[in-house]
Amino acid sequence: MKFGWLKRSMPRGLYGRAALILVVPIAVLVVVVSVVFIQRHFEDVTRQLTNGVVLELREIVELIDGAPDMEAGMADIASLVDTLNMDVYPASEDREGVQRVFYDVSGLEVVKTLRDGIDDVRAVDLSGSSRWVQVQIGTTKGPVDIRFRRQRASASNPHQFLVLMATIGVLMASIAFLYLRNQLRPITRLADAAEAFGKGQVVHYKTSGALEVRAAGRAFLDMRGRILRQIEQRTLMLSGVSHDLRTPLTRMKLTLSMMPEDEETAALQQDVAEMEMLIDSFLDFARSDQLDDPESVVPQEIARLVVEKAQRQGGSVELWKVPEEQPILILRRAAVERALSNLVGNAIRYAGKARVSVELTERRVIYCVEDDGPGIPEEFRDEAMKPFARLDPSRNQDRGSGVGLGLAIAQDIARRHGGTLRLGESEEMGGLKAELVLAR
Repeated sequence: MKFGWLKRSMPRGLYGRAALILVVPIAVLVVVVSVVFIQRHFEDVTRQLTNGVVLELREIVELIDGAPDMEAGMADIASLVDTLNMDVYPASEDREGVQRVFYDVSGLEVVKTLRDGIDDVRAVDLSGSSRWVQVQIGTTKGPVDIRFRRQRASASNPHQFLVLMATIGVLMASIAFLYLRNQLRPITRLADAAEAFGKGQVVHYKTSGALEVRAAGRAFLDMRGRILRQIEQRTLMLSGVSHDLRTPLTRMKLTLSMMPEDEETAALQQDVAEMEMLIDSFLDFARSDQLDDPESVVPQEIARLVVEKAQRQGGSVELWKVPEEQPILILRRAAVERALSNLVGNAIRYAGKARVSVELTERRVIYCVEDDGPGIPEEFRDEAMKPFARLDPSRNQDRGSGVGLGLAIAQDIARRHGGTLRLGESEEMGGLKAELVLAR
């Protein structure tokens, strides 16, 4: 985990990572080329030009040193100074040090070469003007100030190369960003379509982009089509099975109603009623949330309707915590209401009291149903959510009858909304805590 901080600081999205892969090489290339070019070109060129100026300055200093006084020395170098296009005059004041702006990268080499080539360079001024270099040199007749053009000592405007490199880098990166965005847009649309399908919504999607993205899009469309056909075939098959089973059940109910009432007849009538309930529950599980279309709903309203319906049926249940925020979400209203009703019905059947709460997060809606019943041991919770599971040791079956599909239906509906069903223990009520988690 030595580089864990680096992994955490990296972009998490595909666009950010692709942009980083694009920008880093361009930035490194610009920096490396700029540094190498400055070192190999500007420094070498500047050194060569300045060495030529050093030879001229040496000649001027030697002529002044050979004259009887400063005035005679100025006269001796007059013709040479005119030829070299330099300004030389006795220093009015002694100066020391180097004056240079921070971005003058070639100025460092100019100063270094002047001091290495001439013994008594007292001051160098490169900041007064970008076109001139002012140097104060000591002679035997006193210090002299010398001014010459900057282009004689170094390549002119070296910063222009850096500006040009940075401009080209930004321009190429911008063009690459536009191309990258166009390449990533089909992937984003594919991800949105897959996420919507995970929530039970079928949105329009058309393959586009690179060949690999188109292949992934066609594979997604084929997969989505197969799943939808399988769900449709399952629903049609079970509807047909329901119709075929209800006909003999109806005949059995009619026959039993015409028979004399006794214990055996009552037992048979109860068996027929349980078979009919089993068929209805199995159909609910098979159809899940395919019986209604997604619509705009307020999640708190679903919880309020389920609680009011349970209260009208004599259940001891209350709506406990409901957030004030009322967002409009796209859900299958009847399916979510069915799942929440199953959880509330189980809580009422196996416990004395129950309460329902709603929690909203940035990406999820959580319906929580808690009761004061015996709960479900942790080792049996996964088993409890399987179809037709009936946990007699952990739940009191004398409180009511069921076929073991309530939790399975709720879990299936939650998954079709991009969520899940979580079972735990209620800390405040002591019984089962069932959380229906749906993606927003």
